[in-house]
Amino acid sequence: MKAPAAGMVAGVRAGSLAEEAGIEAGDAVLTVGGRVLRDVVDLQFYQAEPEVQVHFRKANGLDELIVFEKEIDEDLGLEFERATWDDVTLCNNNCFFCFLKGLPKGMRKTLYMKDDDYRLSFLHGNFVTLTNLTEADWSRLEEQRLSPLNVSVHATELDLRRKMLGNPAAPDIIQQLQRLGSLGLQAHTQIVLCPGVNDGAHLERSVNDLTALHPTVLTVSVVPVGASPKLEDWSLKRDGIELVRPTAEYARNIVRLMRPLQAASRAKNNGRTVAQCSDEYYITSGERIPPARNYDGFPQYENGIGMLCTMLEDLKRTRRRIRERGVPPGVAGRHAVIGTATLIAPVLSAIAAEISQLTGATIEVQAVSNTVFGDRVNVSGLLCGGDYAKALEGYRPDCFILPRPSLDYFGQKFLDSMTIDELEAALGAPITFATQWSEVLDILARGPRRPSRNDATNGAFWSEQRTKLPKGASWV
Repeated sequence: MKAPAAGMVAGVRAGSLAEEAGIEAGDAVLTVGGRVLRDVVDLQFYQAEPEVQVHFRKANGLDELIVFEKEIDEDLGLEFERATWDDVTLCNNNCFFCFLKGLPKGMRKTLYMKDDDYRLSFLHGNFVTLTNLTEADWSRLEEQRLSPLNVSVHATELDLRRKMLGNPAAPDIIQQLQRLGSLGLQAHTQIVLCPGVNDGAHLERSVNDLTALHPTVLTVSVVPVGASPKLEDWSLKRDGIELVRPTAEYARNIVRLMRPLQAASRAKNNGRTVAQCSDEYYITSGERIPPARNYDGFPQYENGIGMLCTMLEDLKRTRRRIRERGVPPGVAGRHAVIGTATLIAPVLSAIAAEISQLTGATIEVQAVSNTVFGDRVNVSGLLCGGDYAKALEGYRPDCFILPRPSLDYFGQKFLDSMTIDELEAALGAPITFATQWSEVLDILARGPRRPSRNDATNGAFWSEQRTKLPKGASWV
């Protein structure tokens, strides 16, 4: 009997309970504690017990019932290609700035799914609009404590938000966030800023409305709209809206508009800045990067909020390490080429020159244009393997160092499905990955290494949420 597609195990973490029990990729999870699972959320929820009975169907078609005795907060160690096994809730909006409308052909198939599923928001940090929640969804949010969610707001004014979402039936987002708060749940929010649409006074109102809901609203990120030429043409033709790249002046105005709003939030919310600007606005404008304490722990790092600050903090520590301990053996004389997106390349080039002088290594930075999405898309996470192949051809370094966000969760493929091995064969030199300068120094000293899976957990652990239950609430 063929194993079902639902609950199909894609990987098992080394040293985990699942590995010890002999579970392998290709096996399938059928039930936990007798309950049929809909998704990874159910698995996380129902495995949070000291004794868990799991019904597996092995890849050979045989069924196996395994009882795990474990710590209540211990994860089984299962990983899945798909997080939901009962289909994905699709988006019911028609945003003029929807990035998916600009996707070219030939990307990983999963990228073309227009999902708007709160479960993926909880598990993987996807931003969702909450426009398609049913009462059953609200009941599950309350029962399983799915918090925090990541919510795309864009505008708190109901009519403007409906216009941006292309959805005249979209609920009032402020009321929805207040309902989350009444359940003891929280949210990270984002505003994708479209010049001439939701900026200026609209942005100021949205930020004030959202920061007033803290701590239900943990953070507010203000990020620029990203548009490929295909999406730019579509939006201009359909809605007459030009999705322009932020100029230095525009970015400067956004940063300066946000500063007093951030200061007011810190004064009101025990030092929490809450509302943050995208790194792109700081880089484009040349304005001062805020200190690390203003990023409230960097909860929206993956959304491009605080990456530059984190890198600069790591650079300080790396400089100090070199000066106090000396250059690690084997670094001097090494040659590395860093491939990166055009937005950050000038900053990295200046730092690479400094590190080269400090260490005796040769570190070059090559800006990589996005030939798939267009030059307008200028961040490393959206570069394809083919982009790197074109830009880095002709270099003969000891190794290439690329940004880890260019790869998928498992650290195997780029957006265009090119593998690391394929790119390595095309370039003729080892490829490795880094996100910080301390990692670059380690690579120069110890040699290249293959990337691991993302450090982010595949969903929250329920034992960590138990202390967050509202007074009088209970589990299951």
